[in-house]
Amino acid sequence: MKIAGKTVDEWIGTHPVISQVMKAEEVFWANPIYQPVREAETGLSIDDVKDAEARLRRFAPYIAKVFPETKTSGGIIESPLKEIPEMKKWLEQESAVGITGQFMLKCDSHLPISGSVKARGGIYEVLKHAEDLAIEHGLLNESDDYSVLAEPRFREFFSKYSITVGSTGNLGLSIGIMSAKMGFRVTVHMSSDAKEWKKNMLREKGVNVVEHPDDYSKAVEEGRRQSEADPNDHFVDDENSKTLFFGYSVAALRLKRQLEEQGIEIGEERPLFVYLPCGVGGGPGGIAFGLKQVFGDHVHCFFAEPTHAPCMLLGLVTGKHDKVSVQEFGLDNRTDADGLAVGRPSGFVGKVMERLLAGSFTVDDDKLYRLLAKMSELEDIRLEPSALAGVPGAVHVAKTGFYASVHPGMKGRMDRAVHIAWATGGGMVPEDVMASYIERGRE
Repeated sequence: MKIAGKTVDEWIGTHPVISQVMKAEEVFWANPIYQPVREAETGLSIDDVKDAEARLRRFAPYIAKVFPETKTSGGIIESPLKEIPEMKKWLEQESAVGITGQFMLKCDSHLPISGSVKARGGIYEVLKHAEDLAIEHGLLNESDDYSVLAEPRFREFFSKYSITVGSTGNLGLSIGIMSAKMGFRVTVHMSSDAKEWKKNMLREKGVNVVEHPDDYSKAVEEGRRQSEADPNDHFVDDENSKTLFFGYSVAALRLKRQLEEQGIEIGEERPLFVYLPCGVGGGPGGIAFGLKQVFGDHVHCFFAEPTHAPCMLLGLVTGKHDKVSVQEFGLDNRTDADGLAVGRPSGFVGKVMERLLAGSFTVDDDKLYRLLAKMSELEDIRLEPSALAGVPGAVHVAKTGFYASVHPGMKGRMDRAVHIAWATGGGMVPEDVMASYIERGRE
C-alpha cells in the first residue's frame, strides 16, 4: 500500500524518524527546512494579527458586561504567565540534564469563559461572525460601544442564525458557550474521544450536542455536511479557518506585554523557546505564527503531540500535510489527551508553518499523567492531560543542543533563555475528574 505516492519503507528510507513514530515511541524532530522569518513566504502578516487584536478590543465592553469574570481585565480574555521553578528542578532531576534560563507556564488552561486555549480562536470566530452579520444588516458600526450587543434585540437577531462545529472537546466548549450567550442556535459535533463532562457542560448551556462513534475527522465531516444544508448556518472549520488562526495569533502581542511587565525583553541576547500542544494545528499554528511575527528569529516554536496521534509531525516530516494520516502509518489515534486526538493535520496550518516551526516532539500518555500529578503537587496548578504535552520540550532542547545547530552563536546565550510551556486546558475540569487524573499520575 502506498501513502501519498510512497510505500512505508520508502518513507522510512528518506525519513528514519518515521520508524520510531510508527512504534509509538517518543521522538524529537528538528525541522531541516527551518528558515529565518524574512525568507519564509506565508501570504500572511503582522497586520492580520493586529486587525484581530483591534476587533477583540472593540468587543471588550460586551465581554465585560456578559461575562462578569472578565470585568477586572476590562473584557480582555487573557491568562497569567507564571514561572514554575519547582517543576523545572524536578524535570532536571528526572532527565539528568540542566535546563538553562527561565522556565515558565502560559496558563491558557485558565482563560476566562471556557478554560482552554480555544477561548482565543473559538470565541474570536464567533465574535467576528456576529460583527459581520450586525454590520451587514445595519445594526452596528465599528465606532459603536459594543456593549449594546448584550441588548435583547441583538439576541433576537442572532437567534435567526446558527453556528456549527466539529470538536474533540475544548473548541466545542468555546464555540458553544460564546454562541449560546449571544443568542445563536449552536450545534457541536463531538468525536468519540470527547470527555463526557464536556458534553454535559455544553448541554447545560443550551447547546445541541451530536455524538459520533468515530474520531475527530468524522465529527468535522458531519458538521460541515449539516452546515452546508442551511444557508443561515456558519461552520467553524478548525482545519482551514483563517479567522480562528488569527484569533489565536493575538496571544503573541499579549505575551510580549506580559514578558515586558516582568522585565524580560526577548532579543538576540535572550532567546525565547515556546512549546505548544498540537492537535489539528489551528491553535498552536496561530500562536506560533503570531510569535514569529512579533519576535522574529529570536523565538523558536515547537509542537508537542501524543505518541499515538502525531498527525502534524507526520504531515511536516513527509511534506504532505493533510494528505497523510496517523492511521495510514499504523497508529490508532487513541490518546487520553483528547484535544490532541487528531488523525489528519490541517493542510493550511502545515503549509504556513512548515518553514517557521523549529521542530516537533511526541509524549507518551503515561508521561502526561505523571507530569500532571507533579504540576499539581509542586506548583499547585491543575491541568488536563493534553495541556502537559509541551512541558518536556525544554528537556529536548537541552539534550539535543538544538540551538547550536540553528544559531551556533546562541550557545553562550542559553543561560538567559526563556522557555515557555503553553498549558492549553484544565480550568473547567470537574473536581472529581481532576482528582482521578492526579491519582492516575501518582500511580
